[in-house]
Amino acid sequence: MSGHRRAPDIAAGGDQGVLAGLAIPTDYRGPRHPSLRRRIATLVLLAGLGGCGGDPGTGPVEVKWDRTTCDRCRMVLSDRQHAAQVRLPAQEGRSRVLTFDDFGCAIIWLEAQPWRDDPRTEVWVSDWRSGTWLNARAATYLPGQVTPMEYGLGAQSDPAPNGLDFAAARTHVLTVERRYNLHGNHPSTP
Repeated sequence: MSGHRRAPDIAAGGDQGVLAGLAIPTDYRGPRHPSLRRRIATLVLLAGLGGCGGDPGTGPVEVKWDRTTCDRCRMVLSDRQHAAQVRLPAQEGRSRVLTFDDFGCAIIWLEAQPWRDDPRTEVWVSDWRSGTWLNARAATYLPGQVTPMEYGLGAQSDPAPNGLDFAAARTHVLTVERRYNLHGNHPSTP
C-alpha cells in the first residue's frame, strides 16, 4: 500500500491500526471543511482541559511573581517569603483564590468578609525561609520581619520560642493597622 501507513497497535505490539486496523494516508491533514476543523479542534482542547490540570478547588495556587497584584493594596507580589492567599468557599463547588503581598493585607481584607470564620475559607502563607506555602492557621509567626507592607510577621511551619499562633498573629496585624493606619485609605483622626 503505497502512500499509506498503519497506526501501530500499542497494546498488542503489532502493526495493526489502533482504530480497528484502519490505514491512514501519510499526507492526511484532517477534515477539509474549516468549520469542521474548528469544531474538532475545540473538542480536543476541551477534552484536554477537562481531565488534566486546572484548579483543584483547594490549596494555594501558582503565583505569577512580579506580575500578580495584591487584592487589597494592588502592589505587585514580588516577595516570595511573605505572601499570602485566601481561598473563598463558593457555591456549586467552585472557589476563588485571592493573592496578597503580605500576610497582614490578607488578614485586614479578610476581617471585612462575612465568611472569615467559615471553616471552608482557606488561608495560605509563604514560609519566610523557603517560600513554600503553609496552612496559615497552623503556622507559627515570627515578629520583627521586614515585610512588604510592614506588618512584620514571617511564617514558618515549626514552633519557635517567640512565635505567635494564627490568633495572636491576627491580633498583631490588627493592632499594627489600628495604631499606625499605615495602609488605610483615609487619614487617622486624633
